[in-house]
Amino acid sequence: MRGVRIWRKRFVWIVFCVVLLTLFGSGPGVAAEKQLKAGFVYVGPVGDYGWSHAHDVGRKYAEKQLPWLKTVFIESVAEADSARIVDRFIQEEKCDVVFTTSFGYMDDTIKAGVKYPDKHFMHCSGFKQTKNVGTYFADLYQTYYLNGLMAGGLTKSNKIGYVAAFPIPELVRHINAFALGIKAVNPKAEVHVRWTYAWYGPDKAREAAEALIAEGCDSLAFTEDTPAVIEVGQEHTEKGRQIYTFSHYSPMQPYGKDSVVSGQLVDWGVMYEKILKDLHDGTWTSDDQWWLVAEKAAILGGSFDDPINPKFVDALKAISVETKDFGKLSVYDLVFKRYEQMKKGTDLFDPYMGPISDNAGKMQVKAGEKASKADLLSVMYYVDNVVGSLPK
Repeated sequence: MRGVRIWRKRFVWIVFCVVLLTLFGSGPGVAAEKQLKAGFVYVGPVGDYGWSHAHDVGRKYAEKQLPWLKTVFIESVAEADSARIVDRFIQEEKCDVVFTTSFGYMDDTIKAGVKYPDKHFMHCSGFKQTKNVGTYFADLYQTYYLNGLMAGGLTKSNKIGYVAAFPIPELVRHINAFALGIKAVNPKAEVHVRWTYAWYGPDKAREAAEALIAEGCDSLAFTEDTPAVIEVGQEHTEKGRQIYTFSHYSPMQPYGKDSVVSGQLVDWGVMYEKILKDLHDGTWTSDDQWWLVAEKAAILGGSFDDPINPKFVDALKAISVETKDFGKLSVYDLVFKRYEQMKKGTDLFDPYMGPISDNAGKMQVKAGEKASKADLLSVMYYVDNVVGSLPK
């Protein structure tokens, strides 16, 4: 009987110790790991297979890599409604940090930083920072330039189309970089732009793509959040008229296996992992984080398997171009030589190295100079092989 009483006392003591360890850690000075909760505001649906989809893939990656992280998101948030959603994340979801992933969310994000000084905010693609509001962006202008090299080499009509969502610096930067790549291998080719005024508008994107093809464009690039442009290119190609397309943000090559030449992919995951780890570790600053090819945020390709669709490799190898630094070589080889330079930073080569003139004849970047980051973030002119003028 005495043995039973002793066993019971020991059992109670063991249970008591387990409870203490669960509540306070495994020993003196050991505390439960700090948890972090992050909210993500998306401008489009996560199924758009473009911008919002890529951000959501990055969110999931970060959550998988960081065991102390919990995330929530809301999709298809109108820019005029962003303030309400941020309030919800802070007040109801108790988020420690909120990521607002559209240029149009910028001012509401700055206001939220004032309203909630003990919280952190990260705004994607903007340029305003405060003590607790930072900015970040994985910019793709370098890979657009590489796509332009291919488009300029492959076009037969010398008319190349571009479907774009809104006339903001980010998209103008992409259009110009694409056009500069085209010009480097084919000075006769021109770029024609159609604006849809919708980030997620598959019908509008399809209509714009069809209009550009009707005008004689045989190559199409875009900055909007659906594979509609690629689907149009694939449909025409299957009917016997080859339309070259270049995908955007996500691996869209399956939508245009006979049309997609290449594209630009983004890895938001590596950026989200770093930002969130800095916040968790107390090393976060509100400085702008602008990642390019060198930081492995921007990747060349219409799929993660091949930088260039194998279907078009032989054609690109057969096209020769004369360059100042490499002499005569194929467009295929030029793409990869420039890509390797970009992986080492912007000192060896950058698409915005002068001389660069706009299509009104004004010199924007002088010979021997390179556009500054501030210039790139505010660029609102077309380079000289883009047709037309920017909407006011």
